[in-house]
Amino acid sequence: MSIPGMRRAAVGLTALAVAALGAVATTPEQADARPKPVDVTLLALNDFHGNLEPPSGSSGTIAGQTAGGVEYLATHLAELRAAAKKKNTITVAAGDLIGASPLLSAAFHDEPTIEALSMAGLDYASVGNHEFDEGAAELLRIQNGGCHPVDGCADGTPYRGAGFQYLSANAFKTATGRPLMAPYAIHKVQGVKVGFIGMTLEGTPQIVSQQGVAGLTFTDEAETANRYARELRRKGVQTIVVLLHEGGAQAATGGINDCVGMTGPIVDIANRMDPSIDVVVSGHTHQAYNCNINGKLVTSASSFGRLVTDIDLKIDRRTGDVISAAANNVVVTRDVAKDPRQTALIDRYKTVLGPVADRQVGVTSQALTKTQETLFGTTLGESPLGNVIADAQLAASDDEQGAVAAFMNPGGVRADLDAGPVTYEEAFTVQPFANNLVTLDLTGAQLYCVLEQQFVTGRTLYPSSTVGYVVDPAGTTGTAADPCAGTRVVRGSLTIGGTAVDPAATYRVTVNNFLSGGGDGFSALTAGTNQVTGQIDLDAFVAYLTAQSPVAAPALDRIRTTAEVPAA
Repeated sequence: MSIPGMRRAAVGLTALAVAALGAVATTPEQADARPKPVDVTLLALNDFHGNLEPPSGSSGTIAGQTAGGVEYLATHLAELRAAAKKKNTITVAAGDLIGASPLLSAAFHDEPTIEALSMAGLDYASVGNHEFDEGAAELLRIQNGGCHPVDGCADGTPYRGAGFQYLSANAFKTATGRPLMAPYAIHKVQGVKVGFIGMTLEGTPQIVSQQGVAGLTFTDEAETANRYARELRRKGVQTIVVLLHEGGAQAATGGINDCVGMTGPIVDIANRMDPSIDVVVSGHTHQAYNCNINGKLVTSASSFGRLVTDIDLKIDRRTGDVISAAANNVVVTRDVAKDPRQTALIDRYKTVLGPVADRQVGVTSQALTKTQETLFGTTLGESPLGNVIADAQLAASDDEQGAVAAFMNPGGVRADLDAGPVTYEEAFTVQPFANNLVTLDLTGAQLYCVLEQQFVTGRTLYPSSTVGYVVDPAGTTGTAADPCAGTRVVRGSLTIGGTAVDPAATYRVTVNNFLSGGGDGFSALTAGTNQVTGQIDLDAFVAYLTAQSPVAAPALDRIRTTAEVPAA
């Protein structure tokens, strides 16, 4: 683990390296004759999510400083390269460069982000779960170029593809068993080979719509990394870096270069990785950390381009082995000059986007936040904005599809809304996925099962105003195999429109297509029948904001506990 207060976290010399150094001659002439190690600098980022412009609010700060924006990111990258030996610098990323992006990028299928990061000098990137949002064919187009099959070249210029290489070692075509994209790359620096293996998390199918991962199979991260590490070693590569879109989190007391009480999937994955793997650049959790796990340097640069991880490797020129590795998370401050080429790119796309982004679609009478309330000690409760979105989805499907209730997944609520006028761009930032609404039939018993599954997945569905129920903190939690066995939701407490739900009756319920396909682990929703696909969720949200303005924050009283509603 890193030592608090130190500027860098380092993986020290191996015992073999120390022994070897101890055996060298001590005279200056003999020492000078020994080949000097090759210095290699890796500049790493992750979870950029199309944030070309500086993120706003808390998303635009880190370590007490305002940070982010590709104009500043490009300048910082250039300065870091200049500080190192430029030809020995490799720029890498650990997934989710695109997807869940602000309108400026998303309106053009994230082509602006790929263009900007290519121009900023990115060399290699792993895929992340959001790279699959629009499916495998679209990801290949993003890599290779060509106009969008439906929207064409929306900005009027050809899309040339990524100027960097996406790596995808653990996403395989189910029909052939072959990787969807190149699993690894070999980069030569002054005669030594550095291997990069790129992967997303194995659980990608559970957090991406089924259409996005159709025809693909995802494999275990550590097993896949070890497999390709062996292949790289057979090719003479001894320095191996994994770019992995999976991560963890440290304790709240840890700073951006600390590793305090590290938890999460990355710990187990790193512990199962082969000793030949030297560095793991991770992501997905939007956290910052700088760790030594199982003798490997494990880093993450938070999200939205607010940090760059500056990683220094010393590599034995003769053996190709890493002698030492050290890292430093650097804040992408906004006190440097903007990169003029990035400014020109942003201006060009903003001009094409035109008045659409600034169109006012509604007004809020107070701020609507996505922050979840605390429910029996954990943040598993409702959120003001989540409830508003559920209400909007019900309003879009009650008359049209006969829906009586709606539920929204928390991961689909991406930003807060400030008080006052709401623009289309702001509404888009809240709901950027373009999911369709799906209305389906569920029995009352199936509805109870869906609600019990919340406590298995650790995710609360935001209910529409027609829904109410009571949770018993002392109840039992079901299992992944049988979520219906749980007793957290008090039987008889679930109401729709004020009437108790009958387990044998059928109810029309609206969710988005991500949830209806079992997303976020809500497999119980896949039992729904008579599915009818409706409008895009963003369109429903915009229509609701327009019709209901000014929109106030709803009361958080749709989910209550037995402490609030004692048993009769």
